[in-house]
Amino acid sequence: MDRRDFLRNSGLTLTGLLLSPWAVYAFPSREGEILIPFLDQPPEPPAKRGLLDWNELDSFITPNDKFFNVSHYNKPEVDVTTWNLEISGLVENPVKLSIDDIKARPKKDVTFTLECSGNHGFPTFTGAIGNAKWGGTPLAPILKEAGIKEEGIEVIFFGHDSGEEKRRGVTMRQNFARSMSVEDALQDANLLCYEMNGEPLPQPNGAPLRLIAPEWYGIACVKWLKRIEVRDTRFMGRFMGRDYVTIREEKRPDGETVWMETSVGKTQIKSLAAKVTLLGRNYRIYGAAWGAPIRKVEISIDGGPWQEATIDTEEDAEFAWKIWHLNWENPTSGEHTVVSRAIDTKGNIQPAADSDFIKGKHTYWESNGQVVRKINIE
Repeated sequence: MDRRDFLRNSGLTLTGLLLSPWAVYAFPSREGEILIPFLDQPPEPPAKRGLLDWNELDSFITPNDKFFNVSHYNKPEVDVTTWNLEISGLVENPVKLSIDDIKARPKKDVTFTLECSGNHGFPTFTGAIGNAKWGGTPLAPILKEAGIKEEGIEVIFFGHDSGEEKRRGVTMRQNFARSMSVEDALQDANLLCYEMNGEPLPQPNGAPLRLIAPEWYGIACVKWLKRIEVRDTRFMGRFMGRDYVTIREEKRPDGETVWMETSVGKTQIKSLAAKVTLLGRNYRIYGAAWGAPIRKVEISIDGGPWQEATIDTEEDAEFAWKIWHLNWENPTSGEHTVVSRAIDTKGNIQPAADSDFIKGKHTYWESNGQVVRKINIE
């Protein structure tokens, strides 16, 4: 479906391939535990809408067939036998690479939690996230071999997906495109990705090739790559300058109100209490934290003091979410609230939902406020 349907229905398509057996990671669960669902469940089963069902969080890696996908135009079926990636613009050595050329280059894997920047932006859209092991070849060496000219400041990534746009009386056919600075594009972690969890990249997730840019929201990780172009001006296409723009109201020290419009970019620190389980008489809260190098996660129950959760240390990937749990001792019968907050290695704390930082934001992109969940204990 297109983005209009996506926003209207909060619906996505369930896609992907089965996860290879080697990619099933440990999860700090207890055999025989029973799920106690939170009261604030989505109106439709998340899997039906192609979203992660937090009730089913039981793996460090999200299987391909449960991984969300979003398209803003179409979802092109690209003929890999004729496909090539063009690298052009302000480069000394323009090149075209076939998929075989790309696969012949050094391979690298990165485990990265990919989140849609609209995730939790409105109540029914709460599972547009997944953690996968992405495989491909690093982007930076290819850009360096192409030789970015001194005047080049912006690297634009174009996808094969396209749609009609109207702007100032002009009707035009445009490919989906996003950009980043040369400095950001040359980061070592960026991959031209053709594998997902050890399997060929699924078509709805961008086959034959997509950009994976760890630390960035999913919108920046362009799918169905067609062309990479270096320019000497900022790119201000629809998905950079008009759509996926966060509008924030800010108060200056002198009392003046200013409005800032910024293009959605890098991920922000975030966490969520995913589920509660019961084993015998012992309750446990599970969740995940992501968006920055996480130092610790804290939980507050019924507005009480913050308690530090235990972070699973078996999986310690730099760009992947942290799975955590907290044993909940002797909860009383009745309704309770559970909220988590993540704290990164620089001391930044995930903001409360009623903080000025969150309340001052007037768009649903980049919603990283603390999520208060409700549960009933019998």
